[in-house]
Amino acid sequence: MRPPISPDSVKQLFTEARSHHHWSDQPVTPDTLRAIYELMKWGPTSVNSMPARLLFVQSAAEKEKLVPCVMGSNVEQIRTAPVTAIVAFDERFFAHSKKLFPAYDATELFANDARLSEATAFRNSSMQGAYMMFAARALGLDVCPMSGFDNALVDQSFFQGTTWKSNFLCTLGYGDESKLYPRGPRLSFDESCRIV
Repeated sequence: MRPPISPDSVKQLFTEARSHHHWSDQPVTPDTLRAIYELMKWGPTSVNSMPARLLFVQSAAEKEKLVPCVMGSNVEQIRTAPVTAIVAFDERFFAHSKKLFPAYDATELFANDARLSEATAFRNSSMQGAYMMFAARALGLDVCPMSGFDNALVDQSFFQGTTWKSNFLCTLGYGDESKLYPRGPRLSFDESCRIV
């Protein structure tokens, strides 16, 4: 049996972590982005499928390519955040099945069932995107996931000619805590959960 992580770690990952909309000037290095991936990749996925693909948008030119794809206040977020991750999934994720899950080759299972394949890719890339956010927080960064964007336009602008499809966006960096909004409420256990 493993002991719980420290209360300070729980605060950093959950209870005191915030979604940031304003950022400090501190850059996010390529080594830090690699470190985030090296942590997130250990999160579980169905038959270890690992369908998520990440495109880290960091240069000014690529940010401007992303700007027309997003809505409202997300425009300024994209422009000012050090990095925006496009969390995507690979429609052909199962091409790696033999390597990733040698106990059972699920290649044909997914290749012959488009509905199952799409649902698996979307669901598991969503989980991997969450792992990415917690990996970033574990390394001292702040995040802000967003869904206010045009998936089709993102795919056309960044993934045309590939088997990658966008799921959601997430800005990454070191947040400016002086500009945080008041924290929103959460539903209680009894409002959200049942034990049967």
